[in-house]
Parts: sequence; C-alpha cells; structure tokens
Amino acid sequence: MQPSRSIKRQSAWHMLASEFGESTLSERGSGEFDPTFVITKLGSKINRVIVAGLLERLEPRDTANGSVLYQGQIRDPSGVHYFSVGDYASESMRELTLQLSPRVESGEPVLLMMVAKTRLFQTEEGAIYTSLRPEEACEIDSNAYAVWLTQACQGTLERMKIFTDSLDYEPTIEALTKAEIPSHMVEGIVASRNHYGDVDLEHYNLNILQALDIAEGKIESATTPAQQLLVEDNKNEDDSGESEELSDVLLDIIKKLDQGDGVDFETLITNAAARGFARSVTEEKIESLSDEGSIHEPAFGWFRLVS
Repeated sequence: MQPSRSIKRQSAWHMLASEFGESTLSERGSGEFDPTFVITKLGSKINRVIVAGLLERLEPRDTANGSVLYQGQIRDPSGVHYFSVGDYASESMRELTLQLSPRVESGEPVLLMMVAKTRLFQTEEGAIYTSLRPEEACEIDSNAYAVWLTQACQGTLERMKIFTDSLDYEPTIEALTKAEIPSHMVEGIVASRNHYGDVDLEHYNLNILQALDIAEGKIESATTPAQQLLVEDNKNEDDSGESEELSDVLLDIIKKLDQGDGVDFETLITNAAARGFARSVTEEKIESLSDEGSIHEPAFGWFRLVS
C-alpha cells in the first residue's frame, strides 16, 4: 500500500474585500494534492481567508445536476466578497445557510464572519473574478466585527509596507530574500510584481480609514441592511446638511483616488456606501454634481473634478 500523503492546512489571512477582489492571478503546484493560491496585488499568496461583514445577499440557484447552490455576498467597508455554498460544503455550513437565507431576504441585518477557500474563475469572454468557498461561518456582533476590522486593517498596512519596501529591489526570490523581505511574502511579491506591474496603493489607505471609522463606532451603517439605509437616507434627502456632506464625500473620494483617468462609478458608489449613503441617493448626487459642473465625465462611467 502507498503511504497516505500528509496535506498541510494553509493559514488563513484576515483580508478586506478590496485587496482580494482585485486579484487576477492564481498559482498551483504540480502535485496532485498541492493547494491552489490566489495572489493579490500586495503580494499576499492566499489559499484561505477570514472575512467578515454585512451579509447582503444569499439566494438559492438550481444547478444542472438538480442540486441547489446558494450564492451570497458579504460587504465590508472596502467592497464585496462573493461566495457560494453547495453540496460540497460542510454540514454545519449548509445548515447555517438555510437558517440565514430567510432572514436576509426579510431585510434583517446579519453580520457574518467566515473562513473560506479562495478561488478565481474565468468567463468565456476572458473576464476573471474572485470567489470564496466557505468552510465555516458564524454570526457575530458589532464588537467582534470591530476586532476583525482592526486585524484586517493591520494586516493590510503590514503588507503595504512590505510591498513598498520590496520596490527597491529586483522582483526575484534571490534579491528579496537577500533584502530580508519576510519569507512568507517573498514568493507572492515576486509573482505580483511580474504580473500586475505598477500598483496604486492610495485606495487601500482610504479603505483602511473607512474600516477604522466603523471599528471606532464613527459610522453605524455597518450593521444596517440596504433596505433600511434607503428609507433612512430618503427621509434625509431634503436636508441640506446631509446633501452637502455627501457632496463633500464624493469630491474627496475623487480627489484622493483619481490617478489621471478619473474614478469609476462603482468605486464612488462603494465608498459612499461605506460611509452610510444609499446607492440611489449617491447616484442622484453624482448626477447633480455633474449637472452643476463640479465634476465631469471624460469617459463613460468615469468622473473627474472640474479644475
């Protein structure tokens, strides 16, 4: 008999949605049991992650083989993680999914934390998307969410510093090892720099600031469902103070994130949502700012400040 091969369980990284969601590179060893890794722009080489946020969607989908696949999304201050739960999931994960689905559908706010496997998939058109396959998950309260946000921000800041330090050296294993770049980041940074090229770090800083605002209790919308946000924001829509605040937020986002081509529509929507503004209200404000000449649209769906 052949001896069974011991499979090492990969460590899970605390990670914000913005870092993971931008990934387009994966790597797998040549062995049958070798794990698959997703490599982020910051050089994180990840097989498993710990994520948390507001559970925005959890919907059943019938598959070709007759089983049911639940597709969901979790929003943190930086963006959205997409995940799926099928027959392959653990029994506890499937049971939790069945319990949470009607609650999410009713609009009840649910903060969820999960440990999940990372994966990339490519469409027939060539587009690459990230996805998570949950191993285990649990509902958490706002205090636990604040702790997770702090850990995720700390990890992001550490990776940003390591990545920035690596830019002084050639993107090779030998050069980065000699430069004493932390060993757990060397392979990922080499792959990242050779695949992604120049990486803009500014939006990660903005994501971290937003996440820490929520962790410190400065923004309460982290636990508010989209339906409730919409009602609350519509009630305040005529208030000049709220309107001016949203204008300032949008103009500040464009100022900080514009690298020459403008800032895309979805980035504006996502960052405004992290500060408590409903999508419909933000869409109207973008149109209003454009009409009054504060911003312009050099390309469809991209916005810049008017000089």
